[in-house]
Amino acid sequence: MSEPTKFGPNYRKYALGILLVGYVINFVDRSILALLLEPIKLELVLTDSQLGFLGGLAFAVFYTFVGIPIAALADRRSRVKILAVSMIIWSAMTAFCGLANNFITLLLARIGVGIGEAGASPPSHSLISDYFPIETRATALSIYALGIPIGTMIGSFVGGWGADAVGWRNTFYLVGIPGILFALVVWFTLREPPRGMSDVKLDQPPVAPIQTPPPPPVKTVLKLLWSKSSFRHLSFAAGLHAFVSYGAGTWNAPFFIRIHDVSLTEVGSILAIVAGVGAIGTFFGGYIADKLSDRTDDKRWYFWVPGIATLIMVPFQLVAYLYGGMWVVVASLMMVAILGAAYLGPSFAMTQALVSLRMRAVASAILLFVLNLIGMGLGPYLIGILSDTLAPDFGSESIRYAMVAAVMVNVWAACHYFWGSRTMRGDLADTQEMNEKMLAQGDAA
Repeated sequence: MSEPTKFGPNYRKYALGILLVGYVINFVDRSILALLLEPIKLELVLTDSQLGFLGGLAFAVFYTFVGIPIAALADRRSRVKILAVSMIIWSAMTAFCGLANNFITLLLARIGVGIGEAGASPPSHSLISDYFPIETRATALSIYALGIPIGTMIGSFVGGWGADAVGWRNTFYLVGIPGILFALVVWFTLREPPRGMSDVKLDQPPVAPIQTPPPPPVKTVLKLLWSKSSFRHLSFAAGLHAFVSYGAGTWNAPFFIRIHDVSLTEVGSILAIVAGVGAIGTFFGGYIADKLSDRTDDKRWYFWVPGIATLIMVPFQLVAYLYGGMWVVVASLMMVAILGAAYLGPSFAMTQALVSLRMRAVASAILLFVLNLIGMGLGPYLIGILSDTLAPDFGSESIRYAMVAAVMVNVWAACHYFWGSRTMRGDLADTQEMNEKMLAQGDAA
């Protein structure tokens, strides 16, 4: 089969669909814990600080630190095989969470999930960036990022239902096993695109892989990215944004149970609907950034769109956690879900655009390192600590005020998006010049 047929438009769509399903499984397995925190707390007798540690640092530290060497491997070896093996690991460790009989065993299983999931996004981002050029890359990455709201929606619904119907242990088994089977689909049907394929026109795919220099060491990629002011601001903005979103994602279910006195099944359904609505923002964040950038010939929209959305969502978050009316709270959280997801596509697309062809998986891992260490690692954990600290004075209401305090971090995040836009165009021009030279050298060879 020739390269043009092998990587034609239909196959690109299929590949994106497979990567999306893999990411859905990723977030089902990642988010299922949040809906099971209350029954786990009761059975294993844990504190909010311990629950926050399980939902945050226990996962994030290994996810972020292991992600970089896996990404470096993905810039040198088969990204498809790395993704498939990683999926088997995280799915199996999700199932093992159901065997936990104390904090330590659950902690070890959760660490295993983090190690496995570290091999998901960097190879996937790199593959997508070789399937789709910069003009449509944010849209493609936004479609991939739909795995977050879809996976969270499924995880919320199954988690809430499963906790009441089959117990929290069986729920872990239920969501872990399918991922092992889907990994086989990834291994046998997904194919590697030639590196650099995204840097030629979609209707003119190369007949042979583009010859490019070998990938540089991780420290070279890190040095290059950190030299770009726009990336520094982008990574801090995404990390601070994730601090709020991951913190809320972990504690929303306990918040509803403690403050609004709803059952696990009910809260699972509510949060599933909220996550599903959030898919609107996940897709349109990248789509709108692509369209505005193309229409105005100004790529600063990749920073402005998430910056504006992050700032607007703050008042909706305050209403969600301070207002007493149940359905006003749910409606506010729907707006938060839409606006809060708008940063994903633009942030991932700009990270891929700011590095050369053989740096893309590592660049993605570096962004995820900052995003998840600040966001996933510290968000749930610090909210749990603050809730425990406030509990003597506020009782069950302590979780409400802990989450309100976290919300204000989004104002800080929005500032970094706007600051990063000031130097983005110059940083992007430098990278485009680097890629053109690399491709010219490959053609000459």
